[in-house]
Amino acid sequence: MKGAAGGTVRFAVPRETAFDYLADPANRAQWQASLRRVEDVVGEVGNGQTWTDVTKPGLRPRMRTKAYEPYDFWAEHGEWRGVRAYLSLELLEHDGGCEVGFRFAIHLPYVPAALSVALTRASVPAVRADLRRAAQILAERSGR
Repeated sequence: MKGAAGGTVRFAVPRETAFDYLADPANRAQWQASLRRVEDVVGEVGNGQTWTDVTKPGLRPRMRTKAYEPYDFWAEHGEWRGVRAYLSLELLEHDGGCEVGFRFAIHLPYVPAALSVALTRASVPAVRADLRRAAQILAERSGR
């Protein structure tokens, strides 16, 4: 992903549990702060599945799973009015749980690339916070 930024978040659950939860669009509104709901899901959880994120500001990007490698790697691509966003997750076992590495990028049409890079970097804390929320939900469900 050109211009991507990222980080890591630790989960207190096995990577299989984290992967299954994060890769399923039906769970997204539980842990992604900007979402109201997910609509128009087409296909089973896996590579090529599509859905529409309905965001709190009213944006409705069409999303697609671009990579699905249980329980190691998952990636999505979303597009709304020419704005494209990419997210990938790599899951590694770590001390009885897992570590989720993320890479994120936003590409804006008709603007200098530096603006897309700046917006990407500014969005990393929100992506990290969403993944931390997912980790907390899963930890509570598992009693950890």
